[in-house]
Amino acid sequence: MARNTPSQPVNPEEMGRFAQFRAVFTMLRKADPLAIVIMIAALVGLTVIGVLIGVVVGHPIYVGILGFMVGILAAIVIMGRRAERAAYTQIGDRKGVVGYALKGLRRGWNVEEQPVAVDPRNQDLLFRAVGRPGVVLVSEGPMPRVAKLAETERKRTARLLPDVPVLVIHAGDGPDQVPVQKLVRHLMRKRAVITKQEVSEVSKRLRALGAARLPIPKGVDPMRMRPDRRATKGR
Repeated sequence: MARNTPSQPVNPEEMGRFAQFRAVFTMLRKADPLAIVIMIAALVGLTVIGVLIGVVVGHPIYVGILGFMVGILAAIVIMGRRAERAAYTQIGDRKGVVGYALKGLRRGWNVEEQPVAVDPRNQDLLFRAVGRPGVVLVSEGPMPRVAKLAETERKRTARLLPDVPVLVIHAGDGPDQVPVQKLVRHLMRKRAVITKQEVSEVSKRLRALGAARLPIPKGVDPMRMRPDRRATKGR
């Protein structure tokens, strides 16, 4: 008699294009029903505009098809942006949201999966990405408390790489912070300073040297870490 085995979570990277599209569409339909209405309106509206233009120029079918294709493209763009917003809304204020956001950095960026620095007392986190703007440290936590953690890591990194720019970005909704949902676009707009080859070399050097932080095994949730009470009491 066959045993029922528990289903394993599906890795999005192993899903086909259509399966990914369907998963995103299903999530968006539940989280943001208005987005579906906007997508349909864009598709229908651009198709109608194409047909009307086609009537004027004497080719309603061809121009109508072109309008339909543009409408599909517009609907996909709307779906992507609204789905991204819905995903951040669902994540909320969970720890590690900055690390999740940085995964959106693709071409030309090397992103550390785990935080490079953690404050075990208040769970503030610091993530690192290396791109053509240089080394970027992104903090997660309330200001100005997390600024101390970021400045310590910035000075350490600057000593290791004196010729490479080291930038600090504070993610959050407060003053002098960048909203998490705008973080990737904010970093992509930074001016390129180093070459692609230097990005690779800097990333390798930082990984080889390690980071001055608590050891965090891969896959361990920083929220489950607890400070040593004896050490904090000076015993």
